[in-house]
Amino acid sequence: MSAPLFYSATLGQPGSYLELDSDNSRHAIQVLRLIQGSSICITDGKGNWADATIASVDRKKCEVQLQSLQTVARPKRSITLAISLLKNRNRFEWLLEKVTELGVSTIIPLRCERTEKETVRMDRLESILISALLQSRQAWLPTLLSPQPFADLQHWKLKHGNNLIAHCENTTRQALSSLSSSLAEEVLIGIGPEGDFTTDEIQQALAANFIPVQLGNTRLRTETAGVVAVSLLAC
Repeated sequence: MSAPLFYSATLGQPGSYLELDSDNSRHAIQVLRLIQGSSICITDGKGNWADATIASVDRKKCEVQLQSLQTVARPKRSITLAISLLKNRNRFEWLLEKVTELGVSTIIPLRCERTEKETVRMDRLESILISALLQSRQAWLPTLLSPQPFADLQHWKLKHGNNLIAHCENTTRQALSSLSSSLAEEVLIGIGPEGDFTTDEIQQALAANFIPVQLGNTRLRTETAGVVAVSLLAC
């Protein structure tokens, strides 16, 4: 069985000691019942992965000693998902969890013309990303940007690589499933809200050299479309 994985924003060098924060300490001691000498792994979400052992424990504090440190390579393709905020908070949080498990690099919440929700709790969303990172045993935590107006796409689109927009209008679009292998190593895909992007938003994206794509033959919910898009690009 793999050693339990924990998150710490900073890591030291092999041989150094690190105190887990209160939540991680509680989980290690009270939930996992780890004791002095137990083996764990720790990642900082920046590609660093440490093997460690529990050095000391008490009811509220857990100190570990780092045994070894390695750097995990980034996924070959950097995937940015620019996706509308959703009215249903649970669906948006589910989306964040799943695309993190799939290895997305950056997430940009969008405020589009048809977006019904304008605000989010960034601290809660970051916590969801960390939980998904640990569950899927990865070393790279996705970057989560603050919500961006779609109209500012010249600001948030990629300056290098490919920018894609998935929409449902009956116009010329390429199937992402057949296009994926020919795309650059840096790719951004835009996904609209319930009701899709407006025609004006699509035209704005096309004028900015976004490639129009379709994700399949059926109309998908926004959160499903985000998961499908990242899955196809990660292949």
